[in-house]
Amino acid sequence: MDIDESLRRYGLHPSSADLPRIRDILQAQADLGQDDQDRELMNLCCLQLFNAGQLSDVLVIWLAKESSWDAHCSIDVQLLCGAGLSATKAHLEAAGGEDAAEALRYLLECEAAGDFDNFSIGEQARWRANYYLS
Repeated sequence: MDIDESLRRYGLHPSSADLPRIRDILQAQADLGQDDQDRELMNLCCLQLFNAGQLSDVLVIWLAKESSWDAHCSIDVQLLCGAGLSATKAHLEAAGGEDAAEALRYLLECEAAGDFDNFSIGEQARWRANYYLS
């Protein structure tokens, strides 16, 4: 699967029935070594999950982001927040576990650094869609 096929099959706003397959694609890419990962496809999967806005995908996206140095740098932290920044922080606080704590710590650092100034789910989705659809 590449980004063109994923866009054809699932679009930018996939149906809930397609979300498990998108998660599987993202996980499969995250499981590959850094040099074998298709980070463009990983970013698209993260955007598709972001657009679905399900809190259950926060850690899915986080683990993909942390799967390699290049993935960490290429998957934007804002993609964790498809359900909103406050809801994502609350979800990570409640989730417990090392991964959730690490994700929350990083999210808070990024927020303090200004990475979420004027954050809007709709605006994030719009400008990212322009990248894939232009």
